[in-house]
Amino acid sequence: MKDRDIALRSSEITIPNVRLGLEDLLAVIHGLDEPARARVAHALVETEMDTRFKDLIAQLAARAPAEDITDTDIDREVQAVRNAWPAGRLRTLG
Repeated sequence: MKDRDIALRSSEITIPNVRLGLEDLLAVIHGLDEPARARVAHALVETEMDTRFKDLIAQLAARAPAEDITDTDIDREVQAVRNAWPAGRLRTLG
């Protein structure tokens, strides 16, 4: 597939029983139009962020909870931050 000129301008392609190596896949992605490449990039970033967040959540869940702060303290701090912002812009977020 490397020897072929890949000129894909569609967001859909059907290739039954075809195996692509990484370089082949990258060549296909480079051949996509800009909106399609942006969607590929977004999908990759989204997948990476999902993985990182899952790992972070697992790490945080494994830690012992802080003993010097309560849920009430956290709620009070959240309210203070929301009230400090102009026109209460943060009040609608939670």
